Amino acid sequence: MASLDQVLEARLVDWRARERSIVFTNGVFDLLHPGHIEQLAQARSFGDVLIVGINTDESVRRLDKGEVSRPILGLADRITMLEALRMVDAVAPFAEDTPYELISLIQPDVLVKGADYRLEDVVGRDIVEARGGRVELIPLVPGHSTSEIIRRIRS
Repeated sequence: MASLDQVLEARLVDWRARERSIVFTNGVFDLLHPGHIEQLAQARSFGDVLIVGINTDESVRRLDKGEVSRPILGLADRITMLEALRMVDAVAPFAEDTPYELISLIQPDVLVKGADYRLEDVVGRDIVEARGGRVELIPLVPGHSTSEIIRRIRS
């Protein structure tokens, strides 16, 4: 079951008290690339604070990410990279297959996913919309994907 660490919990209380608009997006973020950076920058543009949910290593292993064992980089390394980005205000790992419980705990104002999702398939949409928030689908950056990078390395 997802949980928030005390630091993130305290930051959420502070951001809400200061009426900051909280944006949430999530992913694996293995082999960080320009497509990730562009999507995170776009996500951040929808509010004042960007929280990034990140799959734990165990969660990634349960996803079908192709023939190479994933993640390439472990959770601690992936968190370090995300936290170094100026558009990211907090990173929250989740071990479940989806970030549904994490979204329920965070209660973001805006939920952002890539346009490869259909609005009706976005996990957590019901939570966000029930409290008056919205879901934003942003275009993927052509030519940039971790799977493609791995394919090129292997060829």
